[in-house]
Amino acid sequence: MLFYDYVPDVLERRGPHREQHLGLLRGGGCVMAGVLGEPPHGAAIVFTTREEAEAFAAADPYIEHGLVTGWRIEPWTLAVRN
Repeated sequence: MLFYDYVPDVLERRGPHREQHLGLLRGGGCVMAGVLGEPPHGAAIVFTTREEAEAFAAADPYIEHGLVTGWRIEPWTLAVRN
């Protein structure tokens, strides 16, 4: 899983970069993704491989344009699926 930490005003700043960000999510091994918190303070994105997560982070305009203050990749083992 790829975790992001966002700037406090991410909702106001993401507009010009949102479509490219979402396009990358739709085209590169992303299984599911979503924001964390209300208002959003971060995001969690599930990829099929670590390499896909790394490639996404390297290309993501949210990182390039300073909307992400930190990110990390954590292994995730699914324990239950209903």
